[in-house]
Amino acid sequence: MTHIAVLGSMNMDLVAYVAKAPQRGETVTGREFHTLPGGKGANQAVAAARAGADAVSMIGAVGADAFGSQLRAALGHSGVDTDLLRTVETATGTAHIVVDDEGGNAIVVIPGANGTLTALTPGDEGLIASADLLLLQLEIPVEGVLAAAQAARRHGVRTVLTPAPAQPLPPELLAATDLLVPNEHEAAALTGLTDPHAAAEALLSQVPEVVVTLGSRGSLYAARGAEPVMVEAPHVTAVDTTGAGDTFVGTLAVALGEGGSVPEALAWASTAAALSVQRPGASASMPYRSEIDTQANGAAS
Repeated sequence: MTHIAVLGSMNMDLVAYVAKAPQRGETVTGREFHTLPGGKGANQAVAAARAGADAVSMIGAVGADAFGSQLRAALGHSGVDTDLLRTVETATGTAHIVVDDEGGNAIVVIPGANGTLTALTPGDEGLIASADLLLLQLEIPVEGVLAAAQAARRHGVRTVLTPAPAQPLPPELLAATDLLVPNEHEAAALTGLTDPHAAAEALLSQVPEVVVTLGSRGSLYAARGAEPVMVEAPHVTAVDTTGAGDTFVGTLAVALGEGGSVPEALAWASTAAALSVQRPGASASMPYRSEIDTQANGAAS
């Protein structure tokens, strides 16, 4: 059994599709608007559930409003356990997203209820203790992330941290992180090094394992005492890259939890991310295990 716990953000994504994103002071006409479940925490939970984890549990917070009810229902529909999801007086978080015709995006996040996640409850710690892996991101207060990472460390649970949005990380958080998964821009922000290989090597002084995601170029894995591994991504035409990184991390967690080798896990996660960018939305675009396996087996044959 693979049980994945996720502590992180839950947002309603308000997505506008445009030919070209507006510049400062410019107004453009969009062609579509969608309201879709999102937030890096919720996205990773949905990705892991759809990728076939035996159990996925979400620790997060929503408001007592329509968006909160919709997010709770959407997670449940994807098979994510929301028993420990908090409902607070603050409004549910939102993300305001502009997607252009090349699949690129610009995002403004308003944390809302996510900002209340500053500490764990006893139930949260018990859930983390029962998990195989804990997925963390930085769209909630860093003190909440640190509390969860240290709880996981106390109970021998593997921690996977996505350092997004990029910000300085407390040494205590890095000390409680087993696998760090930045994209190349986040890796550069953390290290001051623009070369992904150099950045990954520098990060190994702080964490034992690193995966740097490189978008359409694939991903780079580095671990202390081992040779780096580069895995290419499938070549696809992107429609919307929102949530692709979260798809990658959630799927990677399932593969690692099932004991797969790192190159196989990276390739499988890259296949899932490539499927997701060919569809609109974040969690709505995430593929199911049968789709990932079909695509991966087709590419291997």
